[in-house]
Amino acid sequence: MKVIGDLTGVRGAEMEEVVVEETIVVGSAVAGAEETTVVFAGSDVADENWVIPGSGVAAESERRVVVGFALTKKKVNSFMQPKLLSLARKKGIFFVEIDFNRPLSEQGPFDVILHKLTDEEWRHSLEGFQEEHPEVTVLDPPYAIQNVYNRKSMLEEVAALNLSNSYGKVGVPKQLVVTCDPSSIAMEVEKAGLAFPIVAKPLVIDGTAKGHELSLAFDQASLSLLDPPLVLQEFVNHGGVVFKVYIVGDAVKAVRRKSLPNVDRRNLGNTEGIIPFPRVSCAAAPADEANLEPGVAEFPPTALLESLAKELCCRLGLRLFNIDIIRKYGTRDQFYVIDINYFPGFGKMPEYEHIFTDFLLKLVPNKYMKHPACA
Repeated sequence: MKVIGDLTGVRGAEMEEVVVEETIVVGSAVAGAEETTVVFAGSDVADENWVIPGSGVAAESERRVVVGFALTKKKVNSFMQPKLLSLARKKGIFFVEIDFNRPLSEQGPFDVILHKLTDEEWRHSLEGFQEEHPEVTVLDPPYAIQNVYNRKSMLEEVAALNLSNSYGKVGVPKQLVVTCDPSSIAMEVEKAGLAFPIVAKPLVIDGTAKGHELSLAFDQASLSLLDPPLVLQEFVNHGGVVFKVYIVGDAVKAVRRKSLPNVDRRNLGNTEGIIPFPRVSCAAAPADEANLEPGVAEFPPTALLESLAKELCCRLGLRLFNIDIIRKYGTRDQFYVIDINYFPGFGKMPEYEHIFTDFLLKLVPNKYMKHPACA
């Protein structure tokens, strides 16, 4: 039997073959006498011996957690970093790339399936697999992911939550969904009572960079230049800082990023047209606290973020996502959620490898026995 480790991140295009005599049941239906190929993609950990579950290399009593993953090449490169793979191996977690050329039902066995693909064929395949294998944890269910791919439905749950406690209040900016002809947008905006400037975002997140682009419209005339379907949100001054709150199961971690600067509404009459922006908070560098006003730099209260995360996990049915949240400029406790992203760039989250591996082990505790090095 052949096990092929993809170590291109360290050794260029080389592929190393390791022959294992014992039967291995990973990434295949059931490995028998014939050779079966198992691909471990994105493994940048060079010169280390990877212990394959069931190979007989590990002690018989040591349990293993097998995570099948279906991710784009870009997501593999950003998420499957050496520090994650190395720590996962020490904890008995192994990532196996799902083969799209074979039926999902013929692969495994898996303890967990980790995915972020948007095409219908994959969705139907995964839903069918879930029905046949309810014991496998799917991160996350396709039907739940669809809700946050639509900016209207994603923020409806936040609005319905109407979270307000002693730590602060969380809402959403006043918004409007437009699917009409561009020439009618100004009339719809006036009817809804939205104030300028207005942030325009694509209604549907389709997995491309375009799905995260936004524009800032300063006057009614410029609205006819927009390209529906869109979500239009009132722009809320927030001191040029957005807080990205990462949720991994029960774990909540917030980081600060630069965002759009405040707009002086007294001078709106001198500004017109549309200004396009890329994915601002993703591309921007971390916001330097030394260059920010104290009230702007201060993180939202941890208790407030944990309460928000817990409620949204239940309402959205998701365990892997992040929230973009801003504080209204000039206030201390008034916050707005402006976006929610499924399976975001966790590789940018501090200590993500520890948070993520701990999360995976909690999903299948009965299959895991602590490795001495991690005790």
